[in-house]
Amino acid sequence: MATAPLGPYFRDATDHVLRVVDLADNVRDLLTSLLEVRVAQAANRLNDIMKRVTSWGAVILVPTLIAGIYGMNFRQMPELHWTFGYPMALLTMTLAGAGVWWFFRRKDWL
Repeated sequence: MATAPLGPYFRDATDHVLRVVDLADNVRDLLTSLLEVRVAQAANRLNDIMKRVTSWGAVILVPTLIAGIYGMNFRQMPELHWTFGYPMALLTMTLAGAGVWWFFRRKDWL
């Protein structure tokens, strides 16, 4: 019966322990939320970088495609025997690349 007078003290200590455990749970939840926010920010940044890299790849692809077609050495390409065939091909590559660049620039991907 010597423990009966100590009962209120044990209840008080139990209450303090429960409060500390709740505080630790709240801090853990807060840190988990902060980590999730940081991971989401990193994913958004990666998505932005991937959009930019893909856009530049598309800008480079168009002139490369046109140059690849002209580099196939066909005999019956009408532009090969035309005086302005080579300058027209360069102009087409430049305009097509600039058009793709302008499109992606307007979309704010570059």
